[in-house]
Amino acid sequence: MSRQSRPPEGRVGLRLWPVGSVLALTFLAALVVAAAVFFTGWDLLGARGIARERQLTSKTVFELVKLSFGVVAGSGALVALVVAYRRQRVDEDGARRDATRLHTERFTGAVAQLGEEPAAVRLGGVHALAGLADDAPDRSRRQTCIDVLCAYLRLPYPPEEDPEGTEARGSHRHPGLHEVRRTVVRLIRDRLRLPGDHPHSWQGYDFDFTGAVLEGGSLDHAQFSGGTVSFDDTVFRGAVLLNGARFCGSTVNFTGARFAGGTANFNGAHFSGGRVSFEGASFRGGTVGFGAALFTGCTVSFKGAHFAGGAVSFGGAQFSGDPGGFRGTVSFHGARFCGAAVDFDRAGFAGGAVDLGGADFSAGTVTFTGARFAAGSADFTRATFSGGAVGFSQARGAAPAGLVPTDGGPPPPGVSLPDSWRPAPTRP
Repeated sequence: MSRQSRPPEGRVGLRLWPVGSVLALTFLAALVVAAAVFFTGWDLLGARGIARERQLTSKTVFELVKLSFGVVAGSGALVALVVAYRRQRVDEDGARRDATRLHTERFTGAVAQLGEEPAAVRLGGVHALAGLADDAPDRSRRQTCIDVLCAYLRLPYPPEEDPEGTEARGSHRHPGLHEVRRTVVRLIRDRLRLPGDHPHSWQGYDFDFTGAVLEGGSLDHAQFSGGTVSFDDTVFRGAVLLNGARFCGSTVNFTGARFAGGTANFNGAHFSGGRVSFEGASFRGGTVGFGAALFTGCTVSFKGAHFAGGAVSFGGAQFSGDPGGFRGTVSFHGARFCGAAVDFDRAGFAGGAVDLGGADFSAGTVTFTGARFAAGSADFTRATFSGGAVGFSQARGAAPAGLVPTDGGPPPPGVSLPDSWRPAPTRP
């Protein structure tokens, strides 16, 4: 009784057919159904004809009158049904309009609060937007609320002068604004911890933190499943925690991210079934932990990453292929390990492909103590070892390709190999 079609430009709402056309079609459909039922019953009863009456009796006349009134009553019922259906559709459309209008008014008010100067008012706006996302009538409106919260994190802090007189971004003079940002991160984390089928879960949505400055905050055990998560060019300061976070089937980008002067922990994080990029990321002067992280069935890239100063730990991390046969790939191709302490102790390289080809190990310490290698899983071909210390003490499994000279010569300078990897001395 209604026609679902794309409304013309500039017009939004319900489009209904003219009532006359609807009634005509309804009566026609009723006749078709009645005829189908009659002839089906006729066939099932095996009737061969109708007995004719030579003279009308009062009973026959009475049955004809009842049939006439029945047809009239049925016609009236059909008309009432059509009108009631149209009224219901109009009421539902009006309710949707009211819900949309209320959502828009609440959204406008919450966004206006985010632009106020007092931090307390901004906090109210943050909570209002989070609640509005929970109550959003459809996916697109919830995504809009999430986009605004992420955009708030991307806004720069008010400029302030550091002791040397240069402009810098920070929150030392704006503790209230710092608390607002931490609240945004906490609210996002809480929604991402909910099960995927929970009505308030934000799993499967897109999160854009590109260029944001994250000074502390916890995304521990958040579930990033599906969707796209961008930390491109994000600056991590303070203690930013992603311990136990799960990145399953999603695209996660840390391209160009800077881990400087703070702590970023991915301990126990699980990366599976998607793509994670740390390409061009900079690890300087801070502490970054991937301890016991699990990389399985996914592609993880640290191409061109710069490890200089600070400490980065992959201790106990597992780089393995998916049990179903899909092989993961982890790339450190062209990464620079310069002046940093990078720890791969007890890391397991099994089932996946790990590429360290073309990496530069200089002026730093990189340890693979107790690491486990499967044949052909790691490749150091064309890696450069100069001025740094790279240790494979107690490493197990086959030696990675490109690490042990095939001509029986000594290992590269600064590289210590376990006895099982040392080439047998050549006989004269």
